[in-house]
Amino acid sequence: MTRSGGISRRFLFEKENMMRLDKYLKVSRLIKRRTVANEACDAEKVLVNGKPARASYEVKTGDIIEIVIGKPLKVRVLDVKEFTKKEDAAALYEVV
Repeated sequence: MTRSGGISRRFLFEKENMMRLDKYLKVSRLIKRRTVANEACDAEKVLVNGKPARASYEVKTGDIIEIVIGKPLKVRVLDVKEFTKKEDAAALYEVV
C-alpha cells in the first residue's frame, strides 16, 4: 500500500507474475487436474525450492518445483501465464 491508501504499482506487477501452485501445475500441464494437484500438495508430494508447499503457495518465475508422484520431476518456472494452449504449456518451465 502507498501512503495515499492505494496499491503500489510494484505490488500489482508482482501479483501479475504469480499464481497459486495448484493452478500453475494444471495450466502448465505438469498435473492434468487441479484437484489432483491439490491432493498432491496435501500429501506433501510437491516441493517448491526444496520445501513441501501448500496448494495456495504463490508460484513465481525462478521457483524450482519438484513433483514426487511416480517418476520424480524437477522443473524451473520460466513464466507464469493465466492461460496457455496445450502446445505452448511446456514453454512455461524447463526440466532441471
